[in-house]
Amino acid sequence: MAMAMNLSVKAAFLLVTAIAAAALQLPSAVPSSNDAISRRSAVSKLITSSAAAVASGTASSIFVPPSVANAADSISQVTLNSKNKKAFPLASFGLQVYDDDTAYRLTLTALEVGYRNFFASVLAGNQKGFAKAVKASGIPRDELYICGTVLSNRVTGEQAAYKKTKQGCLENMSAMAAGNIDKLDMIMLDYPGPDNESIRGQWRAFEEMASVDKTVDDLAVSNFSPSQLDAIMLPGSSTKPTVNQLPFSVAYHPQDILEYNANRGVLVQSWSPLSKVLPRYGKVLDEIGKKYGKSAAQVGLRWIVQNGASFCTQSKKESHFKEDLNVFDFT
Repeated sequence: MAMAMNLSVKAAFLLVTAIAAAALQLPSAVPSSNDAISRRSAVSKLITSSAAAVASGTASSIFVPPSVANAADSISQVTLNSKNKKAFPLASFGLQVYDDDTAYRLTLTALEVGYRNFFASVLAGNQKGFAKAVKASGIPRDELYICGTVLSNRVTGEQAAYKKTKQGCLENMSAMAAGNIDKLDMIMLDYPGPDNESIRGQWRAFEEMASVDKTVDDLAVSNFSPSQLDAIMLPGSSTKPTVNQLPFSVAYHPQDILEYNANRGVLVQSWSPLSKVLPRYGKVLDEIGKKYGKSAAQVGLRWIVQNGASFCTQSKKESHFKEDLNVFDFT
């Protein structure tokens, strides 16, 4: 089931999809040139199937996780597929690689303009600055959704991956303690391990963090394929992944990316949702946005949400923070 979309905007979004698809490499779900199907005919097939879905009202090519399947167009947060019923805002601010002082300043700016979902990756190296800003803001902890990450994909074997991931979990909590944060809402694997056994070792450490240490509620992954998700979604697994952070945007949207996650009850969160979009399709998105008083960036982000995913953006300007957050009042 997909979110309902205003009919006038459906055509516009199909236009963007068509232009984007024509300019990009074909998704893996589309046969390559070795299969007697040309780029033009493959793109035509994609556009035709999307148009037919819109006309019938089923939009079968757009897959939405169970948590958002019945949502209204203006929804700005969802409940993830877990025991935790805390709201997950669809717009998240992701810290990038800069020092703790910069992380402190930008986190305060994000909080002031209204962000309540934060992606504090260990790769950015500034979790302490982020945590200190959360404390200084005075905003109640239960109003915030905070995600940390673990990087443990360079070791092989179940036990080695478990130990490395366990270490990463502890390092997250140590950094977050700088802001008196003693529990995370989510912990995410930055990358899957090199094989299924290693991935299961990573996941075992995550499950212990949730069930034994009780320092996190939701578990998530990033850059996981269907088979990698299945490696940790085995019978008897105590906790399922709630979010899979992936590249997903107007500029890059493989046909099956939402489907394979939705079929497993996993919400897609787009990382770097605008970096390749605005240089390529900024003019088209800007034309669409004029009708609604929105920018090209806002239309690009709205496209993600309206297709059943969430997004994580980064910025250094207050105006951009506000712009990226203000995408839930048009369809």
